Amino acid sequence: MIARLIRWSAHNLVLILLGVTLATGAGIYAVTHVPLDAIPDLSDTQVIIYTEYGGQAPQVVEDQVTYPLSTAMLSVPRSHVVRGFSFFGVSFVYVIFDEGTDIYWARSRVLEYLSAASKNLPAGVTPTLGPDATGVGWVYQYAVMAAKRTLAELRTTQDWQVRFAVAKAEGVAEVASVGGFVRQYSVVVDPRRLKSFDIPLSKIKDAIRSSNMDVGGRVVELAETEFMVRGRGYLRGISDIEQIVLKSDNGTPVLIKDVARVELAPDERRGVTELNGEGEVVSGIAVQRFGQNALSVIANIKARLEDIKGSLPAGTEIVPVYDRSDLIQRAIATLKSTLFEESVIVALVCLVFLLHLRSAFVAIITLPLGILIAYIAMHALGLSSNIMSLGGIAIAIGAMVDAAIVMIENAHKHLERAPKDKPRIEVLIEAASEVGPALFFSLLIITVSFLPIFTLEAQEGRLFKPLAFTKTFAMAAAALLSVTVVPALMVIFVRGHIVPEEKNPVNKFLIWIYRPVIQWVLKAKTLTIAVALGVLLVSIWPATQLGSEFMPSLNEGTLMYMPTTLPGLSITKSAELLQTQNKIIKTFPEVASVFGKAGRAGTATDPAPTEMFETIINLKPESEWRAGMTTDKLITEMDKALQFPGVSNAWTMPIKARIDMLATGIRTPVGVKVIGPDLKVIEGLARQIETAIKTVPGTSSAFAERIMGGYYLEIEPDRTQLARYGLMVGDVQQVVASGLGAETVTTTVEGRERYGVSIRFPRDLRSDPQAIAREVLIPLPNGASIPLGQVASVKLVQGPASIRTENAQLAAYIFVDARDRDLGGYVADAKKAVAAFVTFPAGYYAVWSGQFEYYERAVAKMKIVIPLTLLIIMLLLYLNFRRMTETLIVMLSLPFSLVGGLWLMWWMGFNLSVAVAVGFIALAGVAAETGVIMLIYLDHALEDRRKKVAAEGRAFTQSDLYAAIMEGAVERVRPKMMTVVAIMAGLLPILWSHGTGSEVMQRIAVPMIGGMVSSTILTLVVIPAIYALVKGTAISDLRKLGQPFRHDVKVELEGKNCR
Repeated sequence: MIARLIRWSAHNLVLILLGVTLATGAGIYAVTHVPLDAIPDLSDTQVIIYTEYGGQAPQVVEDQVTYPLSTAMLSVPRSHVVRGFSFFGVSFVYVIFDEGTDIYWARSRVLEYLSAASKNLPAGVTPTLGPDATGVGWVYQYAVMAAKRTLAELRTTQDWQVRFAVAKAEGVAEVASVGGFVRQYSVVVDPRRLKSFDIPLSKIKDAIRSSNMDVGGRVVELAETEFMVRGRGYLRGISDIEQIVLKSDNGTPVLIKDVARVELAPDERRGVTELNGEGEVVSGIAVQRFGQNALSVIANIKARLEDIKGSLPAGTEIVPVYDRSDLIQRAIATLKSTLFEESVIVALVCLVFLLHLRSAFVAIITLPLGILIAYIAMHALGLSSNIMSLGGIAIAIGAMVDAAIVMIENAHKHLERAPKDKPRIEVLIEAASEVGPALFFSLLIITVSFLPIFTLEAQEGRLFKPLAFTKTFAMAAAALLSVTVVPALMVIFVRGHIVPEEKNPVNKFLIWIYRPVIQWVLKAKTLTIAVALGVLLVSIWPATQLGSEFMPSLNEGTLMYMPTTLPGLSITKSAELLQTQNKIIKTFPEVASVFGKAGRAGTATDPAPTEMFETIINLKPESEWRAGMTTDKLITEMDKALQFPGVSNAWTMPIKARIDMLATGIRTPVGVKVIGPDLKVIEGLARQIETAIKTVPGTSSAFAERIMGGYYLEIEPDRTQLARYGLMVGDVQQVVASGLGAETVTTTVEGRERYGVSIRFPRDLRSDPQAIAREVLIPLPNGASIPLGQVASVKLVQGPASIRTENAQLAAYIFVDARDRDLGGYVADAKKAVAAFVTFPAGYYAVWSGQFEYYERAVAKMKIVIPLTLLIIMLLLYLNFRRMTETLIVMLSLPFSLVGGLWLMWWMGFNLSVAVAVGFIALAGVAAETGVIMLIYLDHALEDRRKKVAAEGRAFTQSDLYAAIMEGAVERVRPKMMTVVAIMAGLLPILWSHGTGSEVMQRIAVPMIGGMVSSTILTLVVIPAIYALVKGTAISDLRKLGQPFRHDVKVELEGKNCR
């Protein structure tokens, strides 16, 4: 069938050229419309339930909000894990779903369960769904700055002008504000004056609420005109609030200004931001909607910011502090330059080996055509252009031209030997049909060998599936082109003067080197195979020296410094420490800018406590760095400079950190989750684990969360005393919430802006437990008041600063950062240390998490994937040869291809990872292809020799076999070397590339390059030895049976059965 297709293509040039034109047009359209990104979207499908419970302590939030919601969400279909976070005044519940779950289906199911769970929450507490986005969607961050404006004014500009403009940008799910001061009207009540006027605190709350409203009175008709009636009553400022009447004594009003001081004050802050160590700034975070194209979203954001630039207050500017589009452009530029270099090198290889420009054009034309067809498939499936999808094409380029190279070379050989009167087109069709079917199958082997990559799941699956897709598309396109377009192009271009093979200097040189090698191999077949086996055994040593990791770090060109301080740190001290750290970081000459955030932004995608800092360090181009400086060295230097008491350092990169935090909740490469029923016991175990891990070599930092490190001013009502005075617990709690907690009672409407109005007691009454007990008054039912201390105890205690849960079970995290060691080896040592040092009580256990969690899952999957790959390759080889002998010969070549890959990895200091495993899987297909090409020529030479011997009327002897092997191996060395050199030359630009994304691609390319070297040596040396041994044994067996070795007899060695 393949031969018929080749013949049809060669005779129908117009149809083929029309098809090529259509494919080119569609490919160019696809290239311009495929979305661009740095890496595939690795985030899990998640739904966030965000609940505000103002002023409440973490334990209250956990008991009354997070726990009821978490337990309800455990039953949501396809939910993978439910994580709860209880902070001061706010609850986050993250529902992470199984892979492949549609986010909007997930949101609708969570809403169903939320409607049932909401009735178990306290009155007035309303849970809401977070945006249809994740923390990975923080694609653009900016600072709003002005030299002559206050932080409060800048925050107003951000909240009521800039934020809404950016939110309208296509693809933006939410814009979060952080930093600066949110304005608030603070009514500071004097409890003594309240007592003197006999006014309870609740009266002030009710008066303010009822004095802040506009109403409508339908319409009235006056003089044939309709007038809409409205009652104006919104509070418009401090003077309006001061004039609110609380009571009237004999016509004399008591106003709020008589019992309280009204002032503009900042609202409570849970997050601060700082830029370049120069002081606090106001910042905005644009969160990309799930599944959107990051580059176009960022472009839309920039366009919106440009639109409002002129409308901003004088002197106000918007400064980008994190822009992911830079990373995307760098990553794509690296891959594009690599693809271009590969294409040029492969074209040069064709030209040098063939010494015929027209023939080289066949390969040069089919290469971009194959890439364009791959792009058409990418566009159809909605894949983005990123370092992984383009990497799939990059590692396929050399193999894509293999068929064209072998077919052209075979055509040259046939044209040299063909009778002069034979039509050229017939010679070309015969040449293509001779090798075409086997080449089609060999390209199919490379295509199919990558299919097991699709069985990878979770993060590693999302990372490598785009690469597997594009490599499969590219190789499938190459297989299709090899039997359609290549024969047609051969008819067009393979003409004119062709340099005979014996006069080609490259070919002469190869034969000169290779002939004596094969002569020696045929004399010492057993020794050759034994030496090859010896080399294979020796290669076990570098394999044992290799470390292991989940994935090499992707250099994003931006660092993220994520230190953690002890709980209870005030927001003021956080801002001061943040500025000091940023000032130190900015002194490094490699740093372009440094932007730090302490605490959390106003978004459900940021569950960060106040003690957690996130500092984005934008680096200058590497050309501007100090000589010899690397990213790892820079991190080490910065880490030494940033040693503060009570601060645990951790280093990562923005995208990586957010993916890790989303997937496992752990922001460091390794983490331990201690799970159990009691927070105090959990914290004790976590500290023991921290101590044990710090003893493990390679530990950069280990930090166990101080769960019980929060500080509380605890007011506990005495129920006996309450009963004596006829008071309820709620009467005391109402005063605590309002007078001490600054409860927001209403919101003013001032044009397009909205500000809260809160009530609280003066600072001197709130800053001292004795003053609170003595001065804060509780109103009695008879109108009198008593001090709080008479009905409640006021004391300072410690308790949980924040509470985490995993599937509704209490948990503590230990964050571990390891340097200068492989992940697998480090975790193995750390587990031993913990097992020796820590004893877990009943009901408590530890789970190792972070990247290690992915690594273990990937290793388990690879144990299935790699044997499956080999099985598929073996099946395809058997379908091609229809004989087990040749199939096993090629399969034997695969272990030898590992040799070079393992040694090159050891020499370059790479660790085993999922990327390396993908490289070895890709190598298996390519190594099998080179073995197939060698066997094609050996079988053709053997068949020709049989015919010659039969024509001479004599028996086929061992010397005839050796002559056939010499011809098939030595005389046909050029096409074999062309395919190998094309594949290796296509991979070399990946090896020497240093741009963004090169770290991952090098791990795929190195096993392939090293493996191709050892595979080539095996193909050229060991396969002829095995072939000679197997076929020689068959000849001997036939002689023992007394049968001549005739040309029409098939030799098949399966066990010892011959026919």
